[in-house]
Amino acid sequence: MRSTSSKPLVTTIKYKCRTCYTCVRECPAKAIRISDGQAEVIPERCIGCGNCVKVCSQNAKQVHSSIPNVRQILKSKDKVVAIVAPSFPAEFFDSNYRKILGKIKSLGFDYINEVGFGAELVARKMKELLEKSDKKYIATTCPSVFGYIKRYNPELLSNLAPVVSPMIATARVLKKIHGNQLKVIFIGPCISKKGEAYADEVKGDIDDVLTFYELKKMFELFPENLEHPEVEFDLPLAGKGNLFPIRRGMLATAEIEEDLISGDVVSANGKEHFIDAVQEFAAGSLDAKLLEVLCCDGCIMGAGMTTKEPLYKRRTRISKYVRAVSKQRDDKKLQENINLYKDIDISRVFYDDNQKVINPDEKTLSDILSKMGKLQKGDELNCGACGYESCRKHALAIYKGLAEPQMCLPYVIDKLNVTIKELNISDEKLDDTRTALIQAEKLASMGQLAAGIAHEVNNPLGTVIMYSNLLKESNTIDTETHEDLEMIVSEANRCKKIVSGLLDFARKNKVNVKDVNIPEMMDRFLKTIRIPEYIDVEIINNIRENPNAFIDHDQIIQVVTNLVNNSLHVMPEKGKLTITVNGDDENIKLTIADTGSGIPQKNLSKIFEPFFTTKKAGQGTGLGLSVIYGIIKMHNGDISVKSNTDAEKGPIGTCFNIRLPRNKVVNLMKT
Repeated sequence: MRSTSSKPLVTTIKYKCRTCYTCVRECPAKAIRISDGQAEVIPERCIGCGNCVKVCSQNAKQVHSSIPNVRQILKSKDKVVAIVAPSFPAEFFDSNYRKILGKIKSLGFDYINEVGFGAELVARKMKELLEKSDKKYIATTCPSVFGYIKRYNPELLSNLAPVVSPMIATARVLKKIHGNQLKVIFIGPCISKKGEAYADEVKGDIDDVLTFYELKKMFELFPENLEHPEVEFDLPLAGKGNLFPIRRGMLATAEIEEDLISGDVVSANGKEHFIDAVQEFAAGSLDAKLLEVLCCDGCIMGAGMTTKEPLYKRRTRISKYVRAVSKQRDDKKLQENINLYKDIDISRVFYDDNQKVINPDEKTLSDILSKMGKLQKGDELNCGACGYESCRKHALAIYKGLAEPQMCLPYVIDKLNVTIKELNISDEKLDDTRTALIQAEKLASMGQLAAGIAHEVNNPLGTVIMYSNLLKESNTIDTETHEDLEMIVSEANRCKKIVSGLLDFARKNKVNVKDVNIPEMMDRFLKTIRIPEYIDVEIINNIRENPNAFIDHDQIIQVVTNLVNNSLHVMPEKGKLTITVNGDDENIKLTIADTGSGIPQKNLSKIFEPFFTTKKAGQGTGLGLSVIYGIIKMHNGDISVKSNTDAEKGPIGTCFNIRLPRNKVVNLMKT
C-alpha cells in the first residue's frame, strides 16, 4: 500500500505516550518501533488496521485527518459523491438512517450512494473466479489483509484475487454514471481504507476517506449545515451487499457456502486468526480454493467507529437494517442494476512492498538474549510484558530495530534491584563519609583549640611542678605542710598528664614506625594485660601469609589497651571479647568487639571528643578515645564504631574497626 500522502496513517503524540507497550502487543504487523522509550508507528510497515488506536488508553495515537482536504473538495466546483460503507447502521443506530443521510448530504455532497452495491459486484466477480479456475485465491475486500500480504508474504501476491474492494468498485460505477470528473469520498469504519485510497494501484478512483469518527467531527464543526430534510440513497441501490461488514458477509452475498466437509472455502476474522490463516495458506496447510479473511472481527469493529456497543449487538443492527430495506426494495430492479454494470472493470493488480527482514543466525539471537539477561533457556519467561509473545520474538524485534532491551520487564526489574542495592551501598558510604567529615572538622577545630590550651598551660604548669617539688624537698617529713605539698605535686602531675593527652589528641607527637608482626604483637599484648576469668576471649587471625605492617608499636599497643580496657569496663560480670586481625595488600584491619552494654546512639558522634566521658566523676578524663583517634590519624588510618543497646534490634555490644596502611611511606606522609 504505497501511500502518495506525505503523512503516515497513524502517528504517536509523544507527550501522551506512557510506554505501556500495549500498541506493540496489539499490532499484527509489528509496525511499532520503540525508540528512547517512545512508541513510533513505522509508516512503511503499517497496514492501517487501527488496533493501536483502539487499545491506547492514553489516546496517544493520532489518525491522519482527511477533514481539511474533504472540506476543500466540497468547496470546489466539481460534483462530489459520498459513498457510505454498509456498516453505518452499527454506528448511527440511534437515528433514522434517512435523517443521517440528510445530515451527510447537507455538508455539501451532491450525491450519496451505498458501497453495498459495489460489494455485490465484487461478490459476483469472486464467484466467477472460483467457478472458472482451480487456482487458490485470497479475498481482497480487506485492505489491511492484502496490505499485510504485500509486506510480509509477497510470495502470495499471485494468490490475491485480482478484484478491487467494494469501495473502489462503487467509485468506478459512479464515475461511469456521472463522469470521470466526479469526486468520490468514502465514509466508513476503517483507517486502512485511507491507505488503500492513496495507493498507486488504484490512484484516482477515490479522492479521500472519512472515518465515521471524522464524519461526526464534521457534524460538530459545521452545525449550521445540519438543517436538512431526510433523504434516500441515490441509485443504484444495494441488496445483500449490505451484509459485507459482518463475518462471512461476502460469502453470503456471493451465495458461496463455507462447506466444512469439502473445505473449499475457509473464513477467518480478527488480528490473530487472519495472520495464522495467511501463514498456513503460505505453508500449503489449507487445502481451500478461497481464503476469506478480515483483519477486524467484521468491518463493524473497525477502528474508525465511535460506538462502544459489543460485537453481536452491532451485527444485530446490520441484520435489522438489511431486513428493513429489503422489504422496501424490488429484488428484480436490484438485479437489473447489477446486470447493467456487470461489465465495469473491477480488476486490479497488487505491487510488491516487501518489508521482510532476514532473520539472524542463532548466535546473533543468543547474543541479543544475553544482553537482556536471558543467559539460559530458563531465563526466557515469555511473559509478554514487552508486547511480544516470547523473549525470542522480542530479541528478533531488537535485531530488526523495532524494540529495545529495556522493554523486558523482568530485565528492568533485575537491573533496578541491582541499582537499588548499589544506591543503598553508596548511600551508606556517603552517610559514613558525611559523618566522618563532620567528625573530622569538629575534631580538627578542637585539636587546634587543645593544642593552643596545652601550649599555654604547659609553661606555667612546669613552673608549678618545679617549685612544688622544691618546696616539698625543703620541708621535713614531719611538718604539717608536707602532705599539702605532696597533694599539690600529685595534682600538678595529673594536670601534666592531661596536657600531654591534649597534645597527643592534637597530633603534636610523632610516630616511630617499624616493621611489626601484628599477630605476634597481639599475642604479647594479651599476655601482659589482666583479663578476668569470666570474660571469653577469642582472637581471629586472617593474615598469616603477610602479617607485617609498618606502624608505631607502642602507640598501637596504647590504642588496643585503651579499647580493651573500655570493653572490660562495660562487661563487669560476664561477656565475650573478640579481636580480629584481617588484611589485604594495602591495609591491616583490627576489630575489637565486646558484648557489653553498648554505646547509646546519641553518644556515638561524641565519643572521640576530648573530655567526653560517661564514667563517674574522677574515674576518667575523657581523653582515651580522643588520643586513640589522634594516633590512628597519625598513622594515616581510620577508626569507626558500631554499637547497639537494644536487644530487639540485634546483639548488644560495641565494635571498633581500625584500618592501618601497611606501607611505611604512607604512614610517614603526615608525620
